[in-house]
Amino acid sequence: MNTDPHSPDATARSEQAPDAANANAPLTPDQLMQAATARIAELETELAEMKDRWIRAEAEISNVRARGRREADDARQYAVQKFATDIVEAAENLKRGIDALPPASTGEPEILVKVRDGLAGIERSFTGVLERNGIRKDDPVGQPFDPNLHQAMAEQDSEVHPPGTVMQAWTACWTLNGRLLKPAMVVVAKAPTAELPSSGFKINTTV
Repeated sequence: MNTDPHSPDATARSEQAPDAANANAPLTPDQLMQAATARIAELETELAEMKDRWIRAEAEISNVRARGRREADDARQYAVQKFATDIVEAAENLKRGIDALPPASTGEPEILVKVRDGLAGIERSFTGVLERNGIRKDDPVGQPFDPNLHQAMAEQDSEVHPPGTVMQAWTACWTLNGRLLKPAMVVVAKAPTAELPSSGFKINTTV
């Protein structure tokens, strides 16, 4: 074993001894505070990142749920709307059948009176059932023309009705919970020809 204090091994050991002593020395309060502060900062950063990921995940889940509910509602609405449209067609056919009967007159056969009254009662009951289920029938006569609810089939000169109002309805307007099912087919009033330059009202009746 080399005991020479001036040998290279002895010199290396003497240089490493202070480093080992420093490594095993207790940290000062300032060093402990700096280490604790750094660790807290790391944990706060990790917590903020985890919170951000959690918020994003919650938002995505909420969007998926909302989209699913909306798609389900749309599917139900479409199914109900198609059924409601068919029911409206049946209601209009019933109304056409009633209108096709001859008008009431004195001395008419009793059977005709009973048929007319019976069909009118059925129509009232049928319309009541539809209204209780959100299907509403609206007579547009006298209302301002609304392209969202009315389909203009013709324009007609009128001195009685203001220009742009519905003066005659061939069919009623039907809605389901406020959404249009079937527009009313209407005749829209316009000013007599001599007054057209002053009114300027014009409707496109192209179907």
